[in-house]
Amino acid sequence: MATGALLRSSKLSVYSLQCMKTLSVQSRAFSCKLTEQQAAIQELARNFANEHLKPNAARLDTEGRFPFEYIKKLTDLGLMGACVAKEHGGLELDYLSLALAVEEISRGCASTGMILSIHNFLYANLVNEKGSEEQKKLFLDSFTKGSIGCFALSEPGAGTDVAGIRTRAVLDGDHYVLSGKKSWVTSAIEGSAMAVFATVDPELKHKGLACFLVPIESDGLFRGKKEKIMSVRAATACNVTLDEVRIPASYMIGREGQGFKIAMGQLDQARIGIAAHAVGIAQSALDTAINYAKERVAFGKSLARLPSVKDRLTDMCILVETARMATYRAATDLSTKNSAMAKYLAGRNAAAVADHCVQILGGRGLSTDYDAERHYRDARGTQIYGGVTDIQKRLVGHYLLKDHDAL
Repeated sequence: MATGALLRSSKLSVYSLQCMKTLSVQSRAFSCKLTEQQAAIQELARNFANEHLKPNAARLDTEGRFPFEYIKKLTDLGLMGACVAKEHGGLELDYLSLALAVEEISRGCASTGMILSIHNFLYANLVNEKGSEEQKKLFLDSFTKGSIGCFALSEPGAGTDVAGIRTRAVLDGDHYVLSGKKSWVTSAIEGSAMAVFATVDPELKHKGLACFLVPIESDGLFRGKKEKIMSVRAATACNVTLDEVRIPASYMIGREGQGFKIAMGQLDQARIGIAAHAVGIAQSALDTAINYAKERVAFGKSLARLPSVKDRLTDMCILVETARMATYRAATDLSTKNSAMAKYLAGRNAAAVADHCVQILGGRGLSTDYDAERHYRDARGTQIYGGVTDIQKRLVGHYLLKDHDAL
Protein backbone atom coordinates (compact mmCIF):
# COMPACT_ATOMS: atom_id res chain seq x y z
CA MET A 1 0.00 0.00 0.00
CA ALA A 2 1.34 3.44 -0.91
CA THR A 3 2.41 5.72 1.94
CA GLY A 4 -0.39 8.22 1.24
CA ALA A 5 -3.02 5.51 1.16
CA LEU A 6 -1.67 3.97 4.38
CA LEU A 7 -1.74 7.37 6.08
CA ARG A 8 -5.30 8.01 4.93
CA SER A 9 -6.27 4.53 6.14
CA SER A 10 -4.66 5.16 9.55
CA LYS A 11 -6.38 8.52 9.90
CA LEU A 12 -9.68 6.90 8.96
CA SER A 13 -9.16 4.20 11.61
CA VAL A 14 -8.42 6.80 14.30
CA TYR A 15 -11.46 8.81 13.20
CA SER A 16 -13.61 5.67 13.26
CA LEU A 17 -12.45 4.81 16.77
CA GLN A 18 -13.21 8.34 17.93
CA CYS A 19 -16.68 8.14 16.40
CA MET A 20 -17.29 4.76 18.00
CA LYS A 21 -16.26 6.14 21.39
CA THR A 22 -18.56 9.13 20.96
CA LEU A 23 -21.44 6.92 19.91
CA SER A 24 -20.76 4.65 22.89
CA VAL A 25 -20.93 7.60 25.29
CA GLN A 26 -24.07 8.98 23.66
CA SER A 27 -25.89 5.66 23.12
CA ARG A 28 -29.20 5.08 24.83
CA ALA A 29 -29.80 1.33 24.71
CA PHE A 30 -32.08 1.20 27.76
CA SER A 31 -35.60 -0.14 27.29
CA CYS A 32 -38.27 0.27 29.98
CA LYS A 33 -40.13 -2.85 28.84
CA LEU A 34 -39.87 -5.56 31.49
CA THR A 35 -39.26 -9.20 30.63
CA GLU A 36 -41.86 -11.78 31.63
CA GLN A 37 -39.71 -12.83 34.58
CA GLN A 38 -39.13 -9.25 35.75
CA ALA A 39 -42.85 -8.48 35.56
CA ALA A 40 -43.60 -11.63 37.55
CA ILE A 41 -41.18 -10.62 40.31
CA GLN A 42 -42.68 -7.13 40.37
CA GLU A 43 -46.19 -8.55 40.73
CA LEU A 44 -45.06 -11.03 43.39
CA ALA A 45 -43.48 -8.29 45.50
CA ARG A 46 -46.39 -5.89 44.97
CA ASN A 47 -48.95 -8.46 46.07
CA PHE A 48 -46.87 -9.34 49.11
CA ALA A 49 -46.55 -5.67 50.06
CA ASN A 50 -50.27 -5.03 49.65
CA GLU A 51 -51.27 -8.08 51.69
CA HIS A 52 -48.67 -8.09 54.46
CA LEU A 53 -46.79 -4.80 54.69
CA LYS A 54 -49.14 -1.90 54.00
CA PRO A 55 -51.57 -2.90 56.76
CA ASN A 56 -48.73 -3.19 59.29
CA ALA A 57 -46.14 -0.57 58.25
CA ALA A 58 -47.38 2.17 60.60
CA ARG A 59 -47.41 -0.22 63.57
CA LEU A 60 -43.89 -1.47 62.84
CA ASP A 61 -42.69 2.12 62.56
CA THR A 62 -44.35 3.22 65.82
CA GLU A 63 -43.05 0.22 67.75
CA GLY A 64 -39.63 0.32 66.10
CA ARG A 65 -39.85 -3.46 65.86
CA PHE A 66 -37.75 -5.50 63.44
CA PRO A 67 -40.10 -7.21 60.93
CA PHE A 68 -38.93 -10.78 61.56
CA GLU A 69 -42.08 -12.49 60.31
CA TYR A 70 -42.11 -10.57 57.03
CA ILE A 71 -38.40 -11.14 56.42
CA LYS A 72 -39.06 -14.85 56.93
CA LYS A 73 -41.87 -14.72 54.37
CA LEU A 74 -39.56 -12.91 51.93
CA THR A 75 -37.00 -15.65 52.55
CA ASP A 76 -39.62 -18.29 51.73
CA LEU A 77 -40.32 -16.43 48.47
CA GLY A 78 -36.60 -16.57 47.65
CA LEU A 79 -36.14 -12.80 47.66
CA MET A 80 -33.46 -12.82 50.38
CA GLY A 81 -31.22 -14.46 47.79
CA ALA A 82 -32.66 -12.85 44.67
CA CYS A 83 -29.45 -12.66 42.61
CA VAL A 84 -27.65 -15.59 44.26
CA ALA A 85 -26.82 -18.65 42.16
CA LYS A 86 -29.39 -21.44 42.36
CA GLU A 87 -26.86 -23.94 43.70
CA HIS A 88 -26.57 -21.75 46.78
CA GLY A 89 -30.32 -21.40 47.27
CA GLY A 90 -30.94 -18.22 45.27
CA LEU A 91 -33.23 -17.28 42.40
CA GLU A 92 -30.38 -16.17 40.10
CA LEU A 93 -32.22 -13.00 39.04
CA ASP A 94 -30.73 -9.88 37.47
CA TYR A 95 -30.26 -6.56 39.28
CA LEU A 96 -33.37 -5.00 37.76
CA SER A 97 -35.55 -7.81 39.12
CA LEU A 98 -34.10 -7.20 42.59
CA ALA A 99 -34.60 -3.44 42.22
CA LEU A 100 -38.24 -4.03 41.26
CA ALA A 101 -38.71 -6.16 44.38
CA VAL A 102 -37.06 -3.57 46.62
CA GLU A 103 -39.25 -0.81 45.15
CA GLU A 104 -42.49 -2.71 45.73
CA ILE A 105 -41.54 -3.88 49.23
CA SER A 106 -40.47 -0.32 50.15
CA ARG A 107 -43.78 0.95 48.82
CA GLY A 108 -45.45 -1.25 51.42
CA CYS A 109 -42.96 -0.71 54.27
CA ALA A 110 -39.80 1.36 53.93
CA SER A 111 -38.04 -0.44 56.79
CA THR A 112 -38.60 -3.90 55.31
CA GLY A 113 -37.46 -2.65 51.90
CA MET A 114 -34.29 -1.25 53.45
CA ILE A 115 -33.45 -4.59 55.09
CA LEU A 116 -34.10 -6.47 51.84
CA SER A 117 -31.93 -4.05 49.87
CA ILE A 118 -28.90 -4.06 52.19
CA HIS A 119 -28.91 -7.82 52.70
CA ASN A 120 -28.98 -8.49 48.95
CA PHE A 121 -27.03 -5.72 47.27
CA LEU A 122 -24.30 -5.29 49.90
CA TYR A 123 -23.89 -8.75 51.41
CA ALA A 124 -25.39 -11.66 49.46
CA ASN A 125 -24.34 -10.34 46.05
CA LEU A 126 -20.82 -9.67 47.37
CA VAL A 127 -20.30 -13.25 48.58
CA ASN A 128 -22.06 -14.71 45.53
CA GLU A 129 -19.95 -12.76 43.03
CA LYS A 130 -16.58 -12.51 44.77
CA GLY A 131 -16.44 -15.24 47.41
CA SER A 132 -14.61 -18.54 47.14
CA GLU A 133 -16.52 -21.83 47.17
CA GLU A 134 -15.52 -22.37 50.79
CA GLN A 135 -16.75 -18.89 51.68
CA LYS A 136 -20.05 -19.47 49.88
CA LYS A 137 -20.69 -22.64 51.87
CA LEU A 138 -20.02 -20.84 55.15
CA PHE A 139 -21.34 -17.36 54.44
CA LEU A 140 -23.95 -17.69 51.68
CA ASP A 141 -25.89 -20.95 51.70
CA SER A 142 -27.63 -20.26 55.03
CA PHE A 143 -28.12 -16.59 54.10
CA THR A 144 -30.64 -17.50 51.43
CA LYS A 145 -32.51 -19.57 54.02
CA GLY A 146 -33.01 -17.08 56.85
CA SER A 147 -29.67 -15.78 58.14
CA ILE A 148 -29.14 -12.03 57.63
CA GLY A 149 -25.92 -10.50 56.32
CA CYS A 150 -24.45 -7.06 57.04
CA PHE A 151 -21.93 -4.63 55.55
CA ALA A 152 -19.51 -2.92 57.93
CA LEU A 153 -17.67 -0.13 56.13
CA SER A 154 -18.32 3.19 57.91
CA GLU A 155 -16.46 4.21 61.06
CA PRO A 156 -16.77 7.11 63.52
CA GLY A 157 -14.04 8.93 61.60
CA ALA A 158 -14.49 7.43 58.14
CA GLY A 159 -17.84 7.58 56.39
CA THR A 160 -17.61 8.91 52.87
CA ASP A 161 -13.80 8.94 53.21
CA VAL A 162 -13.29 5.18 52.91
CA ALA A 163 -9.51 5.62 52.62
CA GLY A 164 -9.60 6.90 56.21
CA ILE A 165 -10.60 3.52 57.69
CA ARG A 166 -8.67 2.75 60.87
CA THR A 167 -9.92 -0.74 61.74
CA ARG A 168 -6.75 -2.86 61.68
CA ALA A 169 -6.16 -6.33 60.28
CA VAL A 170 -2.96 -7.97 61.49
CA LEU A 171 -1.79 -11.27 60.02
CA ASP A 172 -0.89 -13.81 62.69
CA GLY A 173 0.09 -17.13 61.15
CA ASP A 174 -2.92 -18.44 59.22
CA HIS A 175 -5.32 -16.01 60.93
CA TYR A 176 -6.06 -12.28 60.89
CA VAL A 177 -6.73 -10.33 64.07
CA LEU A 178 -9.24 -7.47 63.58
CA SER A 179 -9.46 -4.47 65.91
CA GLY A 180 -11.52 -1.30 65.49
CA LYS A 181 -15.00 0.17 65.55
CA LYS A 182 -17.67 0.28 62.85
CA SER A 183 -20.67 2.61 62.72
CA TRP A 184 -24.22 2.40 61.37
CA VAL A 185 -24.13 -1.33 60.63
CA THR A 186 -27.61 -2.17 59.36
CA SER A 187 -29.17 -5.38 60.80
CA ALA A 188 -26.09 -6.17 62.91
CA ILE A 189 -28.32 -6.76 65.95
CA GLU A 190 -30.24 -9.47 64.07
CA GLY A 191 -27.52 -10.57 61.64
CA SER A 192 -25.31 -13.65 61.56
CA ALA A 193 -22.27 -12.37 59.63
CA MET A 194 -20.86 -9.19 58.18
CA ALA A 195 -18.43 -8.05 55.53
CA VAL A 196 -15.84 -6.01 57.44
CA PHE A 197 -13.39 -3.65 55.76
CA ALA A 198 -10.07 -3.14 57.53
CA THR A 199 -6.59 -1.88 56.71
CA VAL A 200 -3.40 -3.89 56.90
CA ASP A 201 -1.45 -0.62 56.98
CA PRO A 202 -3.07 2.83 57.55
CA GLU A 203 -0.17 4.52 55.75
CA LEU A 204 -1.22 2.82 52.53
CA LYS A 205 -4.68 4.43 52.77
CA HIS A 206 -7.04 2.87 50.18
CA LYS A 207 -4.29 0.57 48.90
CA GLY A 208 -4.09 -1.12 52.29
CA LEU A 209 -7.73 -2.13 52.60
CA ALA A 210 -9.01 -5.70 52.70
CA CYS A 211 -12.45 -7.28 53.03
CA PHE A 212 -13.20 -10.01 55.59
CA LEU A 213 -16.25 -12.16 56.29
CA VAL A 214 -16.78 -12.23 60.03
CA PRO A 215 -19.30 -14.31 62.01
CA ILE A 216 -21.15 -11.94 64.35
CA GLU A 217 -20.88 -14.39 67.24
CA SER A 218 -17.07 -14.28 67.06
CA ASP A 219 -15.22 -13.78 70.34
CA GLY A 220 -14.33 -10.11 70.77
CA LEU A 221 -17.13 -8.76 68.57
CA PHE A 222 -19.55 -6.53 70.46
CA ARG A 223 -22.73 -4.89 69.17
CA GLY A 224 -23.92 -1.57 70.55
CA LYS A 225 -27.48 -0.51 71.21
CA LYS A 226 -29.90 0.27 68.39
CA GLU A 227 -29.51 3.79 67.04
CA LYS A 228 -32.63 5.92 67.39
CA ILE A 229 -33.20 7.56 64.02
CA MET A 230 -36.06 9.47 62.37
CA SER A 231 -36.52 7.17 59.38
CA VAL A 232 -36.95 3.41 58.72
CA ARG A 233 -37.56 2.90 62.44
CA ALA A 234 -38.34 -0.82 62.18
CA ALA A 235 -34.90 -1.47 60.70
CA THR A 236 -31.90 -1.45 63.01
CA ALA A 237 -28.41 0.00 62.90
CA CYS A 238 -25.74 -0.02 65.59
CA ASN A 239 -22.03 0.40 66.28
CA VAL A 240 -19.88 -2.74 66.20
CA THR A 241 -16.63 -3.03 68.15
CA LEU A 242 -13.99 -5.54 67.13
CA ASP A 243 -11.60 -6.27 70.01
CA GLU A 244 -8.89 -8.55 68.64
CA VAL A 245 -11.35 -10.68 66.71
CA ARG A 246 -9.45 -13.67 65.37
CA ILE A 247 -10.62 -15.17 62.06
CA PRO A 248 -9.05 -17.61 59.56
CA ALA A 249 -7.12 -15.97 56.72
CA SER A 250 -9.40 -17.91 54.35
CA TYR A 251 -12.25 -15.58 55.39
CA MET A 252 -10.68 -12.71 53.44
CA ILE A 253 -12.38 -11.99 50.11
CA GLY A 254 -9.74 -11.47 47.44
CA ARG A 255 -6.35 -10.27 48.60
CA GLU A 256 -4.82 -7.54 50.72
CA GLY A 257 -5.14 -4.21 48.91
CA GLN A 258 -8.31 -5.20 47.02
CA GLY A 259 -10.71 -4.04 49.72
CA PHE A 260 -11.21 -0.56 48.30
CA LYS A 261 -12.13 -1.88 44.85
CA ILE A 262 -14.49 -4.42 46.42
CA ALA A 263 -16.17 -1.75 48.56
CA MET A 264 -16.62 0.63 45.63
CA GLY A 265 -18.13 -2.15 43.51
CA GLN A 266 -20.67 -3.00 46.19
CA LEU A 267 -21.53 0.66 46.73
CA ASP A 268 -22.33 0.92 43.01
CA GLN A 269 -24.86 -1.85 43.57
CA ALA A 270 -26.08 -0.42 46.86
CA ARG A 271 -27.00 2.89 45.20
CA ILE A 272 -29.37 1.00 42.91
CA GLY A 273 -30.97 -0.60 45.95
CA ILE A 274 -31.40 2.67 47.82
CA ALA A 275 -32.67 4.40 44.68
CA ALA A 276 -35.31 1.68 44.23
CA HIS A 277 -36.11 1.99 47.95
CA ALA A 278 -36.57 5.76 47.51
CA VAL A 279 -38.82 5.27 44.47
CA GLY A 280 -41.01 2.92 46.50
CA ILE A 281 -41.35 5.48 49.30
CA ALA A 282 -42.13 8.23 46.79
CA GLN A 283 -44.77 6.11 45.08
CA SER A 284 -46.39 5.39 48.45
CA ALA A 285 -46.44 9.12 49.23
CA LEU A 286 -48.08 9.80 45.87
CA ASP A 287 -50.66 7.07 46.53
CA THR A 288 -51.40 8.58 49.94
CA ALA A 289 -51.83 12.08 48.50
CA ILE A 290 -54.11 10.95 45.66
CA ASN A 291 -56.32 8.85 47.92
CA TYR A 292 -56.71 11.76 50.34
CA ALA A 293 -57.29 14.35 47.60
CA LYS A 294 -60.07 12.21 46.09
CA GLU A 295 -61.96 11.98 49.38
CA ARG A 296 -61.35 15.38 50.99
CA VAL A 297 -63.88 18.04 50.00
CA ALA A 298 -63.11 21.77 50.06
CA PHE A 299 -64.97 24.65 48.41
CA GLY A 300 -67.67 22.22 47.30
CA LYS A 301 -65.37 19.87 45.35
CA SER A 302 -62.71 17.23 45.98
CA LEU A 303 -59.18 18.51 46.54
CA ALA A 304 -58.08 16.63 43.44
CA ARG A 305 -60.13 19.05 41.33
CA LEU A 306 -58.51 22.15 42.79
CA PRO A 307 -55.86 23.51 40.36
CA SER A 308 -53.19 23.99 43.04
CA VAL A 309 -53.57 20.43 44.32
CA LYS A 310 -53.76 19.00 40.80
CA ASP A 311 -50.48 20.79 39.99
CA ARG A 312 -48.83 19.27 43.06
CA LEU A 313 -50.03 15.79 42.14
CA THR A 314 -48.75 16.26 38.60
CA ASP A 315 -45.33 17.36 39.89
CA MET A 316 -45.26 14.33 42.19
CA CYS A 317 -46.03 11.97 39.32
CA ILE A 318 -43.24 13.43 37.18
CA LEU A 319 -40.76 13.22 40.06
CA VAL A 320 -41.62 9.58 40.74
CA GLU A 321 -41.42 8.51 37.11
CA THR A 322 -38.11 10.24 36.36
CA ALA A 323 -36.54 8.67 39.44
CA ARG A 324 -37.94 5.27 38.48
CA MET A 325 -36.50 5.45 34.96
CA ALA A 326 -33.07 6.50 36.23
CA THR A 327 -33.12 3.60 38.70
CA TYR A 328 -34.12 1.03 36.10
CA ARG A 329 -31.43 2.34 33.75
CA ALA A 330 -28.79 1.99 36.47
CA ALA A 331 -29.92 -1.56 37.23
CA THR A 332 -29.59 -2.62 33.59
CA ASP A 333 -26.38 -0.70 32.83
CA LEU A 334 -24.34 -0.75 36.03
CA SER A 335 -21.73 1.97 36.39
CA THR A 336 -20.68 4.41 39.08
CA LYS A 337 -22.14 7.32 37.12
CA ASN A 338 -25.49 5.64 36.48
CA SER A 339 -25.95 4.37 40.02
CA ALA A 340 -24.88 7.70 41.57
CA MET A 341 -27.24 9.57 39.24
CA ALA A 342 -30.10 7.23 40.16
CA LYS A 343 -29.52 7.59 43.89
CA TYR A 344 -29.12 11.35 43.66
CA LEU A 345 -32.30 11.76 41.66
CA ALA A 346 -34.38 9.22 43.57
CA GLY A 347 -33.41 10.58 47.00
CA ARG A 348 -34.08 14.21 46.10
CA ASN A 349 -37.31 13.36 44.29
CA ALA A 350 -38.60 11.17 47.11
CA ALA A 351 -38.04 13.97 49.62
CA ALA A 352 -39.85 16.45 47.33
CA VAL A 353 -42.77 14.08 46.73
CA ALA A 354 -43.14 13.40 50.45
CA ASP A 355 -43.10 17.14 51.12
CA HIS A 356 -45.91 17.64 48.60
CA CYS A 357 -47.81 14.81 50.27
CA VAL A 358 -47.64 16.48 53.69
CA GLN A 359 -48.73 19.78 52.15
CA ILE A 360 -51.76 18.26 50.44
CA LEU A 361 -52.90 16.64 53.68
CA GLY A 362 -52.45 19.93 55.53
CA GLY A 363 -52.73 19.56 59.30
CA ARG A 364 -53.34 15.83 58.90
CA GLY A 365 -49.99 15.62 57.13
CA LEU A 366 -48.31 16.45 60.43
CA SER A 367 -50.32 13.90 62.40
CA THR A 368 -48.87 10.51 63.28
CA ASP A 369 -52.35 9.09 62.66
CA TYR A 370 -51.69 9.49 58.91
CA ASP A 371 -48.98 7.99 56.69
CA ALA A 372 -47.74 11.28 55.22
CA GLU A 373 -45.37 12.18 58.06
CA ARG A 374 -43.83 8.66 58.00
CA HIS A 375 -43.22 8.95 54.26
CA TYR A 376 -41.63 12.35 54.90
CA ARG A 377 -39.22 10.91 57.48
CA ASP A 378 -38.44 7.80 55.45
CA ALA A 379 -37.80 9.79 52.27
CA ARG A 380 -35.34 12.10 54.00
CA GLY A 381 -33.15 9.20 55.01
CA THR A 382 -32.61 8.13 51.41
CA GLN A 383 -30.47 11.23 50.86
CA ILE A 384 -28.09 10.11 53.64
CA TYR A 385 -27.55 6.35 53.88
CA GLY A 386 -25.81 4.58 51.04
CA GLY A 387 -23.83 7.75 50.26
CA VAL A 388 -24.94 11.32 50.82
CA THR A 389 -26.58 13.22 47.96
CA ASP A 390 -23.73 15.75 47.76
CA ILE A 391 -21.19 13.02 46.97
CA GLN A 392 -23.48 11.40 44.39
CA LYS A 393 -23.62 14.67 42.49
CA ARG A 394 -19.83 14.98 42.53
CA LEU A 395 -19.48 11.40 41.25
CA VAL A 396 -21.84 12.09 38.35
CA GLY A 397 -19.88 15.19 37.43
CA HIS A 398 -16.54 13.39 37.61
CA TYR A 399 -17.58 10.52 35.35
CA LEU A 400 -19.42 12.82 32.97
CA LEU A 401 -16.21 14.74 32.31
CA LYS A 402 -14.20 11.49 32.21
CA ASP A 403 -16.52 10.08 29.52
CA HIS A 404 -15.79 13.15 27.40
CA ASP A 405 -12.03 13.26 28.06
CA ALA A 406 -12.52 16.57 29.87
CA LEU A 407 -10.79 15.86 33.18
